[in-house]
Amino acid sequence: MADDKKRDDIAIDMADLNEPPAPPRQAANPAVAVANNPIIPILSYCGSSILMTVTNKFVLSGTGFNLNFFLLCVQSVVCVVAIQTCKTMGVITYRDFNSDEAKKWFPITILLIGMIYTSTKALQFLSIPVYTIFKNLTIILIAYGEVLWFGGSVTGMALFSFGLMVLSSVIAAWADIQHALQNYGHSNNAASDKISTLNSGYIWMLVNCLSSAAYVLGMRKRIKLTNFKDFDTMFYNNLLSIPILLVCSLVVENWSSENVNKNFPAPQRTNLILAMVFSGLSSVFISYTSAWCVRVTSSTTYSMVGALNKLPIALSGLVFFDAPVTLPSVSAIGVGFVSGIVYALAKVRQSSKPKMVGLPTTNTPISASSQSMRDGLKS
Repeated sequence: MADDKKRDDIAIDMADLNEPPAPPRQAANPAVAVANNPIIPILSYCGSSILMTVTNKFVLSGTGFNLNFFLLCVQSVVCVVAIQTCKTMGVITYRDFNSDEAKKWFPITILLIGMIYTSTKALQFLSIPVYTIFKNLTIILIAYGEVLWFGGSVTGMALFSFGLMVLSSVIAAWADIQHALQNYGHSNNAASDKISTLNSGYIWMLVNCLSSAAYVLGMRKRIKLTNFKDFDTMFYNNLLSIPILLVCSLVVENWSSENVNKNFPAPQRTNLILAMVFSGLSSVFISYTSAWCVRVTSSTTYSMVGALNKLPIALSGLVFFDAPVTLPSVSAIGVGFVSGIVYALAKVRQSSKPKMVGLPTTNTPISASSQSMRDGLKS
C-alpha cells in the first residue's frame, strides 16, 4: 500500500512536470488593496473626528453664537441628505422608513437631542482639550450603568483607568482656573466673568456626561427591539430629530434680524455655513470610517484607535484655537490619554476571557453603532 502511494505520488509529480506552466496571477485591484489597507480607515476615522470637533468649535466660538438648535438641525438635514444620496448610489444600505420602528426609536432620539445639545453648550464654554478630557467621565457612568442594568463588571484595571480619568479632569479644571486668574488678575471683573464662563461649561459638561450615558445605555436596550445597524441608527436618529430641533429653534431661539446678523456676521457668514455643512458630513464620515475600521482591522484595534484618537483631538484645540498651553494643561492631556489606553487595554483583556455559561448578560454582544458611540464618546 505504501509503495502504491509512492508510485502515485511520483506519477502525479511527473504529470505536473508535463503540464504547461500556470498563467501568471493577475495583480490585485489597486482600489481593493487601498480599501483593505488598515492605515487608510484609521487615518480617515481620526481625521473625521478631528474635523467634526474643530468645525463645531469654530461655529460655536463665534461672537455670541446662540442658535445651537439651528446648528444641530442643519447638521441633521445634511446627514440625512448625505446618507440618502449614498444609498441611492449604492455605497451604503439601510432599511426604509417604518412608522412602527420610528415609534419604538423615538425615545432614543429624544435622549440623543439632549446629548448633542448639551455637547454644543459645553464645547461653547470650554476649550477642546478640556472638553475632550471631561468627556472621558462618560465612560465611567456607562460602565457602572452596564453593571446595574446589563450585568456587566468592572475589572481592577478598568477601575484604575477611571481614577486616571478623574485625575485628568481635576488637573484640567485647575489649569483652566489658574490660567484665568493669571491672565485677568484675582480681583478683576474679567477674571470673574471668565471663571463664570468656565463654571457654566463644567455644569453643561456634567449634564452632557449624564445625558450621553443615558443615550448609550438606552440605545443598547432599545436596539434589541429594532435590530438596527449603523446607518439604520443614523437615519432614524437624524430624520426624527429634524422636526424637534426645528421647532425648538423657532420657539426658543431669537430669530430677529439683529440676532441673526450677530450669529452670522457678513465677513464670516459663508465660512460659518460651510462649517455647519462640513460638521454634518463629518458625522457621516465618522460612522462610515468606524465601520470600515472594524471590518478591515478588528474591534480590538478599533478600541485602541478610539483611545489614541483623543490625543490629536485635544492637540487640535491647541493648534487651531487659543487654548492655553501650560504645564498643567499638557499634563492633563497626557493623563487623559494614558487613561484611555489603560481602559482600552482593560476592555481587551476582559473580552479575551472565556465567557461564563449561565450569565449571558455579562458579555452581551452589542451592535457596531453602540460600540462606535461608546468609543466615540472618548474623543
